Amino acid sequence: MTAYEPPGGPGTEAFDAVVLAGGAARRLGGADKPAVRVGGRALLDRVLTACAGAGATVVVAEPRPTARPVLWAREEPPGGGPLAALDAGLRHTTAPYVVVLSADLPFLAEETVRRLLDTLSDSAGPADGVLVTDPDGRDQPLVAAYRAEAVRRELTRLAAEHGSLTGLPLRRLTAALRLTRITDPVASFDCDTWDDIAAARARIREHGHVLDEWISAVKDELGIDLDVDITELLDLARDAAHSVARPAAPLTTFLIGYAAAKAGGGPEAVTEAARKASALALRWADEDTPDAKPDTEPDVKPDTEPGAAPGTGHSTGPATG
Repeated sequence: MTAYEPPGGPGTEAFDAVVLAGGAARRLGGADKPAVRVGGRALLDRVLTACAGAGATVVVAEPRPTARPVLWAREEPPGGGPLAALDAGLRHTTAPYVVVLSADLPFLAEETVRRLLDTLSDSAGPADGVLVTDPDGRDQPLVAAYRAEAVRRELTRLAAEHGSLTGLPLRRLTAALRLTRITDPVASFDCDTWDDIAAARARIREHGHVLDEWISAVKDELGIDLDVDITELLDLARDAAHSVARPAAPLTTFLIGYAAAKAGGGPEAVTEAARKASALALRWADEDTPDAKPDTEPDVKPDTEPGAAPGTGHSTGPATG
């Protein structure tokens, strides 16, 4: 996946991502919160999927297996707080924009990351960052995009003023920055308690979300970065199940994937394979109707003998001996 480029931009405003994943999770009883699974995926992996377009993604925490490749960093001393962690992560980034995220955002989507970057790029004033507010209007500085230069400047100032960044709260940084805000009640939902985890797990199983969640989980599990038209594939599966037989649906979609891979992969290959299979299913169904007619009439010469049976050339009358 290529680095993000804001619409109309010159192509130089790429972004990096810093994910803070080293908190103590006291309200979860000290559980390893980034590893807690929602929808079969670790919370950290869900966040990494949302920032997949970053040039570099830095996770500030002890290294662990992740679904996507990342760079690892650690604040000194470990557990030194969010500003110390952010400073440690920024040291591994070079892009002019940096998306800063916590590792406990089960519903953060790539669309929200794009929206943050678009808003920051298009802001009329000299904004230093754009952050999300929750449904109660509270700022979420760990669901935000910042100008990296401005953040580095303020972190340097705070470190000089206080002797170090250890233990300093995030509001010391955000209070010094010129910020724009957007509202996104879904993306701002974070998991601080087991009740939050339970609510997140329940939401993704609701009818309107479960399919997208499942497809995203499968793509992460298989290491696939391929955006396909889910509706198109579902229509194909329906046609195959209805026109042929129910088991034809999963088998056909499997063959679509295989054919697309042989054709070089990509959304266009999936679309073309699905189009061909869908047309075949409709042709198959058309043949199973009472008024179905063959594509071409048989080449039969007309009979000239009176009483001849159609297509036989033989008389059906009594033999005359």
